[in-house]
Amino acid sequence: MIARLWHGVTTRQNAGAYETLLRNKVLPGIHRVSGYGGAYLLKRTVPEGVEFVTVTFFESLNAVRAFAGSDYEQAVVPPDARALLLRFDERSVHYEMVLGPE
Repeated sequence: MIARLWHGVTTRQNAGAYETLLRNKVLPGIHRVSGYGGAYLLKRTVPEGVEFVTVTFFESLNAVRAFAGSDYEQAVVPPDARALLLRFDERSVHYEMVLGPE
């Protein structure tokens, strides 16, 4: 199992809209990818607003490529999400999951 980690920061004013976009459009859209294994959405308050962290799970790097393309570390951030963000990781990082929740 591969965990894909990404960070983005938005203003406090845009945090609700961004979270709704993630919950209702972005994350459900990933379900179409064969090998997708779910996601965690994390958030915390930071000085410039609200930071969101997504951890998405895929069966393999081939499944990640099916989602993100051949340059699979490139962040996948739709235009409507970009419009709500102050800054975000241009590249995602990937980890092999060695232990998960029991």
